Amino acid sequence: MSDPVRAAGRYRWVVLGVATFTQAAAAFFVHGIGAMSVHLQRDLDLNTTRLGLLLSAAQLLPLAGLLVAGRLLDRHDERWVVGTGALVVAVALAAGSLAPGYVSLLAALLIVGAGYSTIQPGGSKSVASWFDTSQRGLAMGIRQAGLPLGGVLSASALPALATAFGWRSTLVAGALVALAGAVAFMAFYRRPPHRPPARTASPMRLDLLREPYMKKVILSGTCLVSVHSGLGVLTVLYLHEVASMEAAPAALVYVAVQCAGALGRVCLAAWSDRHKSGRYACVLACLAAVIAGMALLATPAGRSPAVACLLFVWLGFFGIGWYGPWVAYAAEAAPPDRTGFALGLAMAVNQVAIILAPPALGLLTDVTGGFAAAWVLLAVLTGLTLAATARRPTVGGGRPGRIA
Repeated sequence: MSDPVRAAGRYRWVVLGVATFTQAAAAFFVHGIGAMSVHLQRDLDLNTTRLGLLLSAAQLLPLAGLLVAGRLLDRHDERWVVGTGALVVAVALAAGSLAPGYVSLLAALLIVGAGYSTIQPGGSKSVASWFDTSQRGLAMGIRQAGLPLGGVLSASALPALATAFGWRSTLVAGALVALAGAVAFMAFYRRPPHRPPARTASPMRLDLLREPYMKKVILSGTCLVSVHSGLGVLTVLYLHEVASMEAAPAALVYVAVQCAGALGRVCLAAWSDRHKSGRYACVLACLAAVIAGMALLATPAGRSPAVACLLFVWLGFFGIGWYGPWVAYAAEAAPPDRTGFALGLAMAVNQVAIILAPPALGLLTDVTGGFAAAWVLLAVLTGLTLAATARRPTVGGGRPGRIA
């Protein structure tokens, strides 16, 4: 093997490392909001519905932003698209630290979402372009673990920071971390040597929505991001109000949930590299595991602190870890010249669930006076998705002859 080829083989791990760090840095503040739910409810006088809206605010603009980001990624170098997006996140969070109240904070988080639109599809495409199919699942899983890892770090640090210095200090910390991610990606990312320069992409058309693989991607993605969002907005509140845990221990359990999610993204994606039935079979396994966890959480056994903690960690592993094999399947099944747009399109549709799930689940909790209805709803939706997407397996996912 020639020295240039060997050097390129080593550098792909640098690319993977910087893409993972940038993902974690951009997600640091947004995915720490759930751990600060008790602090935010107290300091800003929020009910569960308004808290859910706060989590959804950063997810609104990506509805259109992900499509634009996907288009940009098919036409321009990921280095500048992703780096600029991370800079926007940093600036918006810094501005949000000056917000006088709830409405201004919502506005700042909207801008955060615009910048964040480039991070998910851009990082996924950058990793997919450096790794072949034999290791792409593992690489995607490691990279996608950056999101729950950002949640782990923020859930560990932000509640203590909010207690000591107030909620505004958490936005300053988030801005500094996002800035570090932007600088790192722009400094270290390079286009793989075997890939030709970006050329003019095909027209932005939504015909991909009619493809069988995209239907599976969208149905499973919207369902499982709803589960992920539900865990983000309700975990700490459930443990505090139903399992009678103090806010600090409940936040630590949320850290464990995020750690389980990060581990799941790596392990499940690595499993998808070797699964005889292909990557999508791993997504189906996650759907089944989520149904079991949510159903048990809705029973009286879920009120036990020990049982609730175990169930939330289980749901973290499968209800967050699914993203690794899912995004690898989506990237491989897409046409090579439309990978960025296909990823952006799938993630944009997911955004509908990401936006609607937190306030909807919060409202359902407020109206019913408990959490059981939210868990049952998520279990039913997951069951319907499992039945619909397992019905007609197809061959694909980038590896001919294997069930997608």
